[in-house]
Amino acid sequence: MPSKPKTIDEYLAALSEDRRAALEKLRRTIRAAAPKVQECISYQFAAFRLDGKLLMAFGATANHCVFYPMSSLTVEAHKDELRDYDTSKGAIRFQADHPLSAALVRKLVRARIAENAG
Repeated sequence: MPSKPKTIDEYLAALSEDRRAALEKLRRTIRAAAPKVQECISYQFAAFRLDGKLLMAFGATANHCVFYPMSSLTVEAHKDELRDYDTSKGAIRFQADHPLSAALVRKLVRARIAENAG
């Protein structure tokens, strides 16, 4: 990992090929579900803002990839669909070879946009 990536491309470039591929797919799905998001780096993770508010982020650790909906409400509301993943209040951990489905990511993105707008 570069000391402080300035873009999501820089963030992804430092990852192993399998993690980079899984997170690039996640990135494309988020952007397709929310075309107006702005990419940024927040807390040294790849993140997305919408209307000036942080919407979600993703990253990779030594042991897994992580999707951060940045909302315990969103994670809780979708707990049944997330039962195959390791979750905490605001994080969904997954292995690069067992990524979140695009349909589930789209659902989580829509839920976060509604929550932020509310």
